[in-house]
Amino acid sequence: MVLVPVLLDEEREAMAKSRRLERSTSSFSYSSYHTLEEIYTWIDNFVTEHSDIVSKLQIGHSFENRSILVLKFSTGGSRRPAIWIDSGIHSREWITHATGIWIARKIVSEYSKDRVVTDVLNTMDIFLEIVSNPDGFAYTHSMNRLWRKNKSSRPGIFCIGVDLNRNWKSGFGGNGSNNNPCSETYHGPSPQSEPEVAAVVDFIMSHGNVKALISIHSYSQMLMYPYGHSLEPVSNQEELYHLAKDAVQALYEVHGIEYIYGSISTTLYVASGITVDWAYDSGIKYSFSFELRDTGRYGFLLPAAQIIPTAQETWMAIRAIMAHTLHHPY
Repeated sequence: MVLVPVLLDEEREAMAKSRRLERSTSSFSYSSYHTLEEIYTWIDNFVTEHSDIVSKLQIGHSFENRSILVLKFSTGGSRRPAIWIDSGIHSREWITHATGIWIARKIVSEYSKDRVVTDVLNTMDIFLEIVSNPDGFAYTHSMNRLWRKNKSSRPGIFCIGVDLNRNWKSGFGGNGSNNNPCSETYHGPSPQSEPEVAAVVDFIMSHGNVKALISIHSYSQMLMYPYGHSLEPVSNQEELYHLAKDAVQALYEVHGIEYIYGSISTTLYVASGITVDWAYDSGIKYSFSFELRDTGRYGFLLPAAQIIPTAQETWMAIRAIMAHTLHHPY
């Protein structure tokens, strides 16, 4: 493990340098980390440039009243089957937002060139929530780089924030979550108590036709499927295992990075009230969670030089999951 203060200094310097460059060239660097404001400005520009295929949806507001934004990639039609991708539910996992941004551009550039992307978008829509925890993310830039939770506060409770990936209904309050508000894994007072979670639940449930959900985290180099809250295998465990295996192989072929795969509870740890368990229990058969690079040397402070390689390999795994979802309708 590299010393955190050294990494923080290097990260700040790299961001300042790229910001100077971007100001002078009015271009967006996909190989740098960005603030919330920069990402939201990029989203507006991106949607304007690619309005034929991308639109911006505001699905709710955070605790501190920031917009919760989702990119919709669509070639037309209504209530099409859809794929949901989210990143950044844990605010310190900066590589996930950066990967989400790169993937957004990739989807647009590959449509009509790449067979899988073209086939998917000709029959399905893709929804991408790049900043799932805007308050926490802003806080990682302004105050505490390693902040994980959201920023909600409640009368009479001294500690701030709920772990948004423990606030979902499935297995809520079980093992691998905490009822102490000062804990990093505090599950909140009740399922979907947090506006950032409730907005996604409301959106996906009212859509009613989401067929795959991919939630992007870091770090550990893993691709996992439900359950997190229980050691019991899901009913299509074998299918998910083989799909994860194929996706990890596609990822490996890009830069030789090795991922492990399996159910969350057996691969990482038992965790209750998480996004992918809720998705699976809500009928979304293809529910996956990524833990991106690395395995601990840099941890959450992954150098910006690794953004594009990480995004490239992650994309190939996501592409494999999308292709399988397309070819196995239900």
